[in-house]
Amino acid sequence: MAITVDAVYENGVLKLSEPLPWKDGDTVRIAVTSVDSPLLKAYGIMGWKGTSEELDHLLAEIESDEDEVP
Repeated sequence: MAITVDAVYENGVLKLSEPLPWKDGDTVRIAVTSVDSPLLKAYGIMGWKGTSEELDHLLAEIESDEDEVP
């Protein structure tokens, strides 16, 4: 099951805006993104057919390549 929930980061801890549906001891996988990310704001309007994770990876590669330019 995948859900999206907002959280606030305070003093090194994510404080969720609502309770999660799992019980203690359940293993989950999380992906954390900033709500203010320009990537996320543009994701739905730019015609990209891949996932947001694939786009994040691609943009990180482009930024890395730009850092290497003298």
